[in-house]
Amino acid sequence: MEILRKFGRPVVDNSSVDQLTVDVREHLDKKRYFIVIDDMQTDQWSSIEAAFPEDNVVSSRVMVTTTIQSVANACSSSNGYVHRTKRLGDKDSEQLFVRKACPKKYLGYMQPESKEVLKKCDGQPLALVSMGQFLRKKGWPTGPNCEDVCRNLSHHLEQDETLERMRRVLLHSFSSLPGHGPKACLLYFGMFPCDHPIRRKRLMRRWLAEGFVETQPSSTENFNTLIDRNIIEPIGMCNNDQVKTCKTYGMMREFILLMSTSQDFITLFAGNKVEHKYVRRLSLHHNIATSGSCSSLDINLSLVRSLIVFGEAGKAILSFQKYQLLRVLDLEQCTDLEDEHLKDICNLLLLKYLSFGETVASIPKDIEKLKLLETLDLRRTKVKILPIEVLLLPCLLHLFGEFQLSDKVKITSEVQKFFLTEQSSLETLAGFVTDGCQGFPKIISHMKNLRKLKIWIERSEKNTNFTDLVNAIQKFIHDDKEESNDPRSLSLHFDACTENILSSLKAPSYLRSLKLKGKLLELPQFVISMRGLRELCLSSTKLTAGLLAALSVLKDLQHLKLIADELEDFIIEDKAFPGLLHLCFVLEGATLPTIEEGALPYLISLKLICKDLDGLAGMKINHLKCLKEVILDHRVTSETRETWEKAAKEHPNRPKLLLFNPVDESESVPGDSSLASTTAEREAMETFPTPDGALQEDNIQILVKQISSAAPEKLNNSEPISKDELNSSFNNMGFSEGKLGLTELSIVQNGKVSSYTH
Repeated sequence: MEILRKFGRPVVDNSSVDQLTVDVREHLDKKRYFIVIDDMQTDQWSSIEAAFPEDNVVSSRVMVTTTIQSVANACSSSNGYVHRTKRLGDKDSEQLFVRKACPKKYLGYMQPESKEVLKKCDGQPLALVSMGQFLRKKGWPTGPNCEDVCRNLSHHLEQDETLERMRRVLLHSFSSLPGHGPKACLLYFGMFPCDHPIRRKRLMRRWLAEGFVETQPSSTENFNTLIDRNIIEPIGMCNNDQVKTCKTYGMMREFILLMSTSQDFITLFAGNKVEHKYVRRLSLHHNIATSGSCSSLDINLSLVRSLIVFGEAGKAILSFQKYQLLRVLDLEQCTDLEDEHLKDICNLLLLKYLSFGETVASIPKDIEKLKLLETLDLRRTKVKILPIEVLLLPCLLHLFGEFQLSDKVKITSEVQKFFLTEQSSLETLAGFVTDGCQGFPKIISHMKNLRKLKIWIERSEKNTNFTDLVNAIQKFIHDDKEESNDPRSLSLHFDACTENILSSLKAPSYLRSLKLKGKLLELPQFVISMRGLRELCLSSTKLTAGLLAALSVLKDLQHLKLIADELEDFIIEDKAFPGLLHLCFVLEGATLPTIEEGALPYLISLKLICKDLDGLAGMKINHLKCLKEVILDHRVTSETRETWEKAAKEHPNRPKLLLFNPVDESESVPGDSSLASTTAEREAMETFPTPDGALQEDNIQILVKQISSAAPEKLNNSEPISKDELNSSFNNMGFSEGKLGLTELSIVQNGKVSSYTH
């Protein structure tokens, strides 16, 4: 109806969609049109698409803008394109901010120290303009400096009229979330420090423990909603292209802090004081709370439901006998937790989520009191021996670490009864160390709910028999007649002396994901015949041509990661890897396979992580018809980058060329073999089709003014502006050649058009 009104056509309010579609088609028939639909919030395209005639002769276009990724995907036609508008770079951000913040009479004066403001604005033009206008309003340079403004930004964001437009945009993003669950999940991001990468699975388990969601699928759905609406930002990606770590955008984080603290949803230590006496969720960031200051704080810790500590907590906070309702306790990065505190922690009977850091070396047997505990994360600890009492917790779902059972542990009748009667709820055991002796191998056979299993296999002199271990793994991977499709995952780390364990495993078998790390001379037979295998990661000193050839026939495989010091010469033949979507090589040597035409027909992403990669290394990508991105090691030479840039430009799809750099290790965990990269690095080398910088409306106005001042007499006389004058105007704005992403620029002067190819 709105489109018809723009056409000047009469509209009947009670018209049906079908009738409106016919009216639009009639008006557009045999016309060349360009229509922009701004800020579509739901998938309306499927209802209105039929209104636009498909006439390739006149090459018409419909452009839709949206903040929601799924809407963009739905609106993109078979030959359409989803363009993700990038944020401004550091240089352009600073120029825009300074231009808005500094009056013209102070152009020669020293510029404001804008580092903190630019960090908060995160390259978003609206935030930069709003903050610049706010600083000017406060009377720069005699008013408050940038650091003072940023320190009280939440307060200004709530009350100042200059920031009203930005506040409305942020509030709309929050209020448009469907239901209470996603809103509570978003506010929980305020528990983490600024720019702190947050593990997706860690976050979702805490949502479950808090009661924001009731099931794992609901937790996943809420997380995907926040990603889909671009409210939170992915940082690192897993092997299967799932988000591994994320964070909130700069100004969105300030809004989250404003909303969560004003509603007493969370409480942060800031300036050694707490706003509220009664605290539900408490977060301490990096030595803000010291033992001296905490002891004098008037806080009722008995009502705290969630506690997370980054850095030093202090004696008062670590007095766990004061807590009565604690459900989530995250001490992974607490630096002053000691083993003596664990006794009181074991009396927190309502705990559902518990994680420790490197200061913890042992777990007391009293942990058996935590009957409601669902997640225990020991990956950052020094715990090597796990008490059997942990495995007897009836509600425990996820157990993480690298430990073994004590040799002195006796499998009593009580323990046998617990497992034989299938009382164990454990779904994730990642993982345990074993030499094949009794203990874990005997027990895991009775864990009927187990879905993720990680094992480090070590050979010892006192035991050379791995029969119990082989039987346990065989039972875990067995494919029953019902052909279930549960997300079963297995990770095996083994040495040269225990590789025969793999040959002992037999079909029929089923896994969704498999990781093998050790000396692999050939692909085990059980892998070749495995049903449903979608994700495979192989790590070995050398990967042979025979092993690679065996991989190429796995029809269900979608994600393949190969890690090796040496890769034998190998040809990926026609029709090989028929279902593969993501292929990753992590290599020391720069030998790559040859790809024949017809191979890898659906490959979307190709990752080549090798610092010594020389040019294309004999690899041709033109045959990969569905390729969307190529990711290289950030350490490759500039000549190699340029070679791959050229290959990407010549590819029919023009895939993006990205650089890989490992993510910040603050959120990584030992033994994590997934390939993750920072968003900044992934976007650092995009060549096509997305340009490096986005030209904003404000810059268009500046460009017109700059051109006008550069050649006013030519504008008045309708004389064409020279290319040099035009480039000079661009450069004055901070846009270097190639940065606008334009193929042709047309300037209208008094009804006449001058065109410039870029």
